[in-house]
Amino acid sequence: MDTEGDPKPEIPDKLYFRIGEVSKLLDVEPYVVRFWETEFSGLAPKKSDTGQRLFRRKDVELLLRIKHLLYEKRFTIEGARQALVKRAPKEALVEKQRELFGPDPLPAIKEELRSLLELLK
Repeated sequence: MDTEGDPKPEIPDKLYFRIGEVSKLLDVEPYVVRFWETEFSGLAPKKSDTGQRLFRRKDVELLLRIKHLLYEKRFTIEGARQALVKRAPKEALVEKQRELFGPDPLPAIKEELRSLLELLK
């Protein structure tokens, strides 16, 4: 989001965020987050057993991009959707790679190969 040099709020290192935490990070009301969830298909928070929305870090990052497009760039909802779709293919590929392999898979692969080599000796 900060390709224009805009500072990005610090996102705590957690697995899940409740809607109250997300709304504080974004500095918007929770109903705004719920509305954006209905308008942007990329937002898909999990639901807890009690029905509370649990946002992952990637959801929070997407919400930050949405807020930037709507509030700072002054895009319409439709314009923001289109802007996100244009960026989506590359980001989706990178995200999928991170899900499969982690941030840098080479150290883990090397370690696995070393352990296999030891087994073969």
